[in-house]
Amino acid sequence: MTSPGGGGGARPHDPTDARAEAFFAGRPTGLAAYRRVRALLEQLGPIEVRVSRSQVAFRRRRGVASLWLPGQYVRAPASEVVLSIALGRADGSRRFPEVVRPSRRHRMRHLDLRDAAEIDDEVVGWLREAYDRAG
Repeated sequence: MTSPGGGGGARPHDPTDARAEAFFAGRPTGLAAYRRVRALLEQLGPIEVRVSRSQVAFRRRRGVASLWLPGQYVRAPASEVVLSIALGRADGSRRFPEVVRPSRRHRMRHLDLRDAAEIDDEVVGWLREAYDRAG
């Protein structure tokens, strides 16, 4: 499902939104985070959104970011939703409780979100960097 860049306005009858809403059912922070991340990325240009059983992924040629529910994997999660951002460099931010390095050139940063408002200017900068890098 590729969406044209344009700012996250209403997308009537978008089946991806319906699947994302079902994925985040009963999780208002997750749904608000999805809407905010999607709108931000669409402002940068075309983005593909994929909804699976485990996550909502945002892609270009490569992955940009994903939102997932830690409660599916751990008994007492620190937040309702986690935003994972694909960057290729080290970053010393204390906002990331976990950084996973699946390969030499890729680092996934996991950011616990307790409120969609935590997607602030700093996070927007990381999303922009990941978007550009995903080409």
